[in-house]
Amino acid sequence: MRLEDIVIVLARPSEPGNAGAVCRAMNNMGLRRLRTAASALDLSGGNQEKLLARAIHAASLWERAEHFDSLEQALADCTVTTGTTRRRGRRRKANTLTPRELAELLRTKPGRAAIVFGNERTGLDRTELELCSLASHIPVNPEFPSVNVSHAVQIYAYELYQALAEEGKNGTAGNGFGGLAPAPGQWIPMIRPEIDALVDSIGDSLAALGFYKHPGREEQERFLRDLIARAGLSLKEGRYLGNIIAKAGRLGTLKSTAHDLDP
Repeated sequence: MRLEDIVIVLARPSEPGNAGAVCRAMNNMGLRRLRTAASALDLSGGNQEKLLARAIHAASLWERAEHFDSLEQALADCTVTTGTTRRRGRRRKANTLTPRELAELLRTKPGRAAIVFGNERTGLDRTELELCSLASHIPVNPEFPSVNVSHAVQIYAYELYQALAEEGKNGTAGNGFGGLAPAPGQWIPMIRPEIDALVDSIGDSLAALGFYKHPGREEQERFLRDLIARAGLSLKEGRYLGNIIAKAGRLGTLKSTAHDLDP
């Protein structure tokens, strides 16, 4: 993966000054792809000027930014998605990576990766974090754990630059999209809609076997989505896995039917 394959996503941003500072932090470290999701930015009055003033010489990055109505839409074409959070708790990600660990992991992955930063006041909520396949946290003083979003972006951008910039210079990171059509047989991991379709198919196959007589399908499907995204399965591999489980489901149904027909 290369720096140009990294997408910084601001979920529900509300402070124009912070958005501008994020642009500057990204520009410092060679990151060029910025997206907002469900933006609450008020750019009326002097707020647009405030944003551009904080961006300093990175105003063009904001001008090229992509804006989406929902986080799900903003992540749809990404293969690995990481939500940044300092919170733990039931139904939130149990394990998280530091910025350095995340950068090293992404260095080995092909495709496009998104790193998601939550609203300045509330961070990412549970449903937003569930849309991500990974979680990451910044180790900080537990007595003062809150980090300004632009500062957080700067920390991640620095680690990504350290891990990925040399890859691009050496020409060794040839697995990213890079604007080129993939070569035949090239490993291109599944993106979110493809993963969702596979997980739905697996869930239906398991349900046909009576696997979900008790509640638990939703939680298991979240687990499978995260697992498949982290594994970086290609579309062909995903289809193969889905076919294996579907065949097992059909065989299980046939066996059950034959048993019912026994005298």
